[in-house]
Amino acid sequence: MKISFALLILLLAAAWTGSQGRSFRSSRVKCCSEEMFSRRKISEFRIQGYQYTAPTCTHRAVLVKLLKGLVCVDPEERWFQEYLRKQKKSNHTST
Repeated sequence: MKISFALLILLLAAAWTGSQGRSFRSSRVKCCSEEMFSRRKISEFRIQGYQYTAPTCTHRAVLVKLLKGLVCVDPEERWFQEYLRKQKKSNHTST
């Protein structure tokens, strides 16, 4: 019985610390509505990070983290695809 309780405590602690290490994700699913999308190109130097919205969201989007908050972007936008290519290329050359 003591071993089961100790294992339960360890599992809970591991789950809690794992959730603390997330970047800018939260336990709530973030989705983008039509009016939340940015139609303008965002300069690469302004992008702090990005995260794809959940498949359960109505609109497929990318949440782009900027210094002053989040912006929704269509993942098929040409400028965003170019940004991803540059990121991928710089990650391959830096390793």
